[in-house]
Amino acid sequence: MTHDSPTAAQPTPKLDVEKSVADLTADLLDIYSVSDAETPLADAVESALEGVDHLTVHRHGDTVVARTSLGRSERIVLAGHLDTVPLPTTQGAKGTVPSAWDKLDGRDVLYGRGATDMKGGVAVQLKLAATLVEPLRDVTYVFYDHEEVSSDASGLGALIDTAPHLVTDADFAVLLEPTDGHIEGGCNGTLRFWITTDGVAAHSGRAWMGRNAIHGMSDILRILDQYEPRSVLVDGLEYREGLNAVQIHGGVAGNVIPDSCKVHINYRFAPDQSLEQAMDHVRDVFGGYELDFVDTSAAARPGLDAPLAQELVRSVGSEPKPKYGWTDVARFSALGIPAVNFGPGDALLAHSDDEHVFASEIHDCYESLRTWLTSNSAHQ
Repeated sequence: MTHDSPTAAQPTPKLDVEKSVADLTADLLDIYSVSDAETPLADAVESALEGVDHLTVHRHGDTVVARTSLGRSERIVLAGHLDTVPLPTTQGAKGTVPSAWDKLDGRDVLYGRGATDMKGGVAVQLKLAATLVEPLRDVTYVFYDHEEVSSDASGLGALIDTAPHLVTDADFAVLLEPTDGHIEGGCNGTLRFWITTDGVAAHSGRAWMGRNAIHGMSDILRILDQYEPRSVLVDGLEYREGLNAVQIHGGVAGNVIPDSCKVHINYRFAPDQSLEQAMDHVRDVFGGYELDFVDTSAAARPGLDAPLAQELVRSVGSEPKPKYGWTDVARFSALGIPAVNFGPGDALLAHSDDEHVFASEIHDCYESLRTWLTSNSAHQ
């Protein structure tokens, strides 16, 4: 199934925040918001919140920020991204737009692009923002664009650069990325780079006149194949690293010795390393080769020693886990704001052809956060 991006002429979709949080998720899924096409969804979120008396709403590009101003002594950020990866191209895939309800193992399940990553979490944010009038701490709700693309395009990054006062006054942040209902502390860092090998072009019938750049890549591939990634204990959580080739390009025709080949490598590194240390590490691993870095994002330590994090752990009632992928908790950590991941859905289903989330998972996440934000017992 294909779906065309909405045009600017279409009216702003309406979101009914009085619906159940699971039905609200379905409505969010029905609004196409692949990266670079988030405007209709941002418009809908802004429209749903701008008339809510206990909130002040700000719009920065396609990022929407809603804040309470109750004079509480502490402030919490709940954040989530509006964009999704492109729709699946597999015939009959369920994880597309519009969404669809079904039954799986006797449970209500919602299929659609972004069901787990991360419109279930956005629905939780949105309903809390609209209906939670008297939280025990002030809350800043951030709905941002361009997370599923290069980090330099991030709407959250742009917000921090252009209007930092809207987020830097927070004491703690929760990113509602899918965590299967567990708190996941911190995140691995990630960096991507290219290595290029050069050769000399020649006719393949006279190969001795050239030098094959693809063959010259063999040493780099051998390094990758023999590399042993670390498992690292950081503040009680075990993070697993990875160093992998993710793309390779070389050759121009079936009868030409290639004069250039390049490989795209991704390094996922534990939060015991700074970004600079991680870059130095891969330079050492590939000593003698020039590394062309194209995307770099720092890791974040777990943040579970923060009192607000400990309260959330008690409220959720399950053992925290590490976050292996990179998330925007790293941006909050860089600001000195402890942050964790906590949201509905199984992260292993993110970006899959049949992406889905159970209604019960969305409800459980919503109730856990509402209890944490309103119950005195959670704060003892």
